[in-house]
Amino acid sequence: MVGITQPTPKEHVNAHGVWDIFGNMGKMTAFSLCLLLCADLLDLAVGYLTVTIEPLPPVVVGETVTLKCNFKTDGRLREIVWYRVTDGGTIKQKIFTYDAMFNTNYSHMEDYRRREDLVYQSTVRLPEVRISDNGPYECHVGIYDRATREKVVLASGNVFLTVMSPPNNISVVAENTPAPFSRYQAQNFTLLCTAKGGKPAPSVYFKRDGELIEVISYTMPTASEAGAGSASFRGARPLLSRDLDETKLQRSLSLLDPEGRLSHLHTETPQRYHTQGQQASEPSPATEVIPETVVSREFPRWVHSTDPLYYFSHTHLPQSDGSVVVQARLTWTLNPQLDNDALFSCEVKHPALSMPMQTEVTLAAPKGPKLMMTPTRAKVGDTVRITVHGFQNEVFPEPLFTWTRVGGRLLDGSAEREGRELILERVPAELNGSMYRCTAQNPLGSTDTHTRLIVFENPSMMKNTQNQNNGACRLNVVRLLWMAIVLTATAGLT
Repeated sequence: MVGITQPTPKEHVNAHGVWDIFGNMGKMTAFSLCLLLCADLLDLAVGYLTVTIEPLPPVVVGETVTLKCNFKTDGRLREIVWYRVTDGGTIKQKIFTYDAMFNTNYSHMEDYRRREDLVYQSTVRLPEVRISDNGPYECHVGIYDRATREKVVLASGNVFLTVMSPPNNISVVAENTPAPFSRYQAQNFTLLCTAKGGKPAPSVYFKRDGELIEVISYTMPTASEAGAGSASFRGARPLLSRDLDETKLQRSLSLLDPEGRLSHLHTETPQRYHTQGQQASEPSPATEVIPETVVSREFPRWVHSTDPLYYFSHTHLPQSDGSVVVQARLTWTLNPQLDNDALFSCEVKHPALSMPMQTEVTLAAPKGPKLMMTPTRAKVGDTVRITVHGFQNEVFPEPLFTWTRVGGRLLDGSAEREGRELILERVPAELNGSMYRCTAQNPLGSTDTHTRLIVFENPSMMKNTQNQNNGACRLNVVRLLWMAIVLTATAGLT
């Protein structure tokens, strides 16, 4: 049912049933009527223009992206311009333009950076996108004004391009290494896993022997707190205490020599052997490698729970290119008896990866470092280098190397020296037969390897010495002859 309102006696209706506007001047002024008529005429002159851009799903670095600008208009197209918006919208960089008047398109980027292709007027393709392409884009469409044909009416739309980048590098190291081995005190151990190049930040987790580790999360100190020093940085981590068996500790301490090392009578007093029938004047090998002496690994009976407590933390470090460096730390109280030969892996998940990235390390104590001495035939006055060349097994974490001389001090007077190489400058003959010990240790264990230095006579030095002695003898003879001549002359005169 349609309701019809009857007009009042003062209102008039024309033949078509329309209210007589001019008869209703009290409710609508002539000015309002003019505004309505101008608006209708303006719509007819300008026409309409709408711009929309389809949203884009996240893309991975290296893929091709198509930016499509959809517009509707009943006017005459003037141009389409694509902008890259930077610095939070304050800067708009023109990247591509389509000129409808001349039916041409061109890129505003430098030739060596030009990567845009116009597909169809308003559609631009970006091949092999980079992280730097991440951000908002705008499409501006202009049509001619129907009224003047000199002005351009503009409308725009925007879209945000999200570029993802998978991590390009992951690594696992042990923090605070190289570190000494202690068989009497429990110590914390930390694995540091670093994932670089990811955008957005990847998720990082640890596994032991292929099984996911249940961890207790804790918060790392801020940058200002960490700047106070490495000691305070380590102190912020949870410290786990373990009880020691005093009986085992005292028994182990009784095995130490005055220098704090376990006694090895068969290596501390090396003897020199000669092959039967070998003459004493025949040269012997420059070095005699003594079989390695592995320190007996005795550990206190620490009180461990059935499931070790693992503490986990991670930090995000934003980079200038938009990627994030993630550092994840796994900390627990090390038990060399249980953790030796344990396989730890760090896995990284990221939306741009079809499967997690993984890197793994096996904890192992050092065994039998291989020593090499150069030169192989050391002579008096030579500079001798004793260097560690690998191990009998893979060692992780990095060992700490300590050099000592059995039964005395090193050539420079120091008791010990750290590093992979021991340098003895201008060795004297007195060092012939001396024994040197290399101790390789990491938090999982320690091992000693010995080598003996054999120093040969230096013919050039002996020749110089003989020449000096002969010269001195000749000088003495000449002096005696002159004295004899002077005495004879003096006696003849008297």
